[in-house]
Amino acid sequence: MILENASSFFAWDVSSYLAVFLISTFVIVSTDHFFMGGAAVNTPSTKKSLLFKWLYFVCFLRLDKSEQYLHRSKAVQLSAEFYPVLLLVFLLRGFIAEPFRIPSNSMMPTFLTYDFLLVDKLSYGIHLPILNTELVDFGDPKRGDVVVFRYPNYEKQKAYKGADFIKRVIGIPGDKIEYIDDKLTVNDKVTSYQKIGTYKGYEQGIEMTGYKHYREMLDSNPHDILLSPKKHSRNIRLMVPKGHYFVMGDNREHSSDSRFWGFVPEEYIIGRAFYIWAHGDIGGIFSSSPLQALKTFSFSRNGVID
Repeated sequence: MILENASSFFAWDVSSYLAVFLISTFVIVSTDHFFMGGAAVNTPSTKKSLLFKWLYFVCFLRLDKSEQYLHRSKAVQLSAEFYPVLLLVFLLRGFIAEPFRIPSNSMMPTFLTYDFLLVDKLSYGIHLPILNTELVDFGDPKRGDVVVFRYPNYEKQKAYKGADFIKRVIGIPGDKIEYIDDKLTVNDKVTSYQKIGTYKGYEQGIEMTGYKHYREMLDSNPHDILLSPKKHSRNIRLMVPKGHYFVMGDNREHSSDSRFWGFVPEEYIIGRAFYIWAHGDIGGIFSSSPLQALKTFSFSRNGVID
């Protein structure tokens, strides 16, 4: 499966909702300011260029620091107050770094379920938020990079529309990939493995206890993987097409990846995961035992990702 068969990248997510809010508040305050005489100036405005004033307005919904909206409706006041903060959040998420949470065991042992990550959105270029359109190119993903991407959803499943996945890049455009009996070959070069031992899982990954723990020496990005002690995971032989990437999870037997649903179009890659900043099931805070859920939240796994 390739780009022509993929679902649209656009999805209603946090960035999309932020964009709708920012546009709405901009329209509300602009209408009040320029058409209803809403902005009151408490102190004389300093002399600044028209361009500076417009840039200031775009950032703060004021032409000058001295402008206040205290006498206007609550909708205008709240819009003007929250707009700068949410604009900053939108720009940071859209262009610099975005937080993600690991929802499954598919990337063990590198990531555990409920790890919280930061994804570098400048790794491969500058992209337009929401549509992910590339504005400036900084380079391409390398073999071994851990990437977050919008699931291409070739099957057009409603449950996966707009879902973000995280996997490791195994094959780049033009690569010949063979994964047979849990042994990886890239362009006829057999990948070497270092045995670490038997894995001991915990929390959501307790069922992985007893799995074989190896170090996969892929190019300059060696990384740990888990293999089932009872059977081999899915075999595959293929060529990676231009503009696409072949990805797999580090927990090979428990990963839905390119072996099953196809390639990741370059346009769907959001960024490179580079840092674990926390771990815990904060979703459980809203369950019947929120205190127990809070106990699992910690910063003990802080660190840069291999």
